[in-house]
Amino acid sequence: MTGRMPHDRTAAEDDDRGKAMTSTYGHEVARGREGRVEVTAEGLPKWLEPVERAARHVEPHQLSRFLPPETGGRQSAVLILFGEGERGPELLLLERAGTLRSHAGQPSFPGGALDPEDGDPEGDGPLRAALREAREETGLDPSGVQLFGVLPRLYIPVSGFVVTPVLGWWHTPSPVAPVSPQETARVFTVPVADLTDPGRRAMAVHPSGHRGPAFRVGPALVWGFTAGLIDRILHFAGWERPWDREREVPLDARA
Repeated sequence: MTGRMPHDRTAAEDDDRGKAMTSTYGHEVARGREGRVEVTAEGLPKWLEPVERAARHVEPHQLSRFLPPETGGRQSAVLILFGEGERGPELLLLERAGTLRSHAGQPSFPGGALDPEDGDPEGDGPLRAALREAREETGLDPSGVQLFGVLPRLYIPVSGFVVTPVLGWWHTPSPVAPVSPQETARVFTVPVADLTDPGRRAMAVHPSGHRGPAFRVGPALVWGFTAGLIDRILHFAGWERPWDREREVPLDARA
C-alpha cells in the first residue's frame, strides 16, 4: 500500500466513480422508492473513493478471522461515518458509559442490534439499524448521511453479535452529543490524519493473550472490534503508513 493520505488520490485511480452499486447483501441503490434505504457511490468526495472501491472487493477473511457462524448469532450493524472537519477527513466515534456492564468506557462506532422494525436482516435491515442506532445514541440527523457501501458481515465471539459494517458519508453535518448519558459518555470525531499517524498506533494486549490494533486519540484508546475495522479500512484504502507493531499497550483485565 502507498501510505498516501485521502487528498493525495488522483482521478485516474478510480475505476468506477459515480456508478451505483449493489452490495453483496442485495441492497439497491440511494434512498428511493417506497422508503427503501439504499446505497450509492454517486457524488462522493474523491478522497472517499478508495474506501468505496475497497468495500466492493474486500473479502470477509481479509477483515477478521472471526466470521459469522452458519446459524445463530444476534444480527447487528454499526455506522462507519466519514465526515470532513477542520483537519480534513474524520470518523465519528462514541465512548460507552463507564457504568455499562459490557464494553464500559470503550470507544466504538455507533451501532447495535437490529430491531424488528428495521426489517429484513438480509435486505436493508442493517442499513436502517445503523442509521437508527446512530440517531438514538448521538442525535445524528440521518438525512445528512449518504450510505455508500457495506462491508462483509463479521462476528464478535464474546457477545455473539453478527455485525454488518455500514459505510456512510456525512455530507451535511448535524449537531451530535450523547442522547443517553447512561449509555454514552461522549461523542467525538477523530481526524483520519491522527489514525494514520504511526506514533499513535500500537498493539493492544489483553490479559487473555489476545493482541489487536489500537489507536491513541486524545484521551481515548481505541481498540477491539472498532480498532480492527479502522485498521483494515486504512490498509485497503491505501492510507496506512508503516508503524511499529512491536509497540504494545496492556489492557485492564476488565476490558
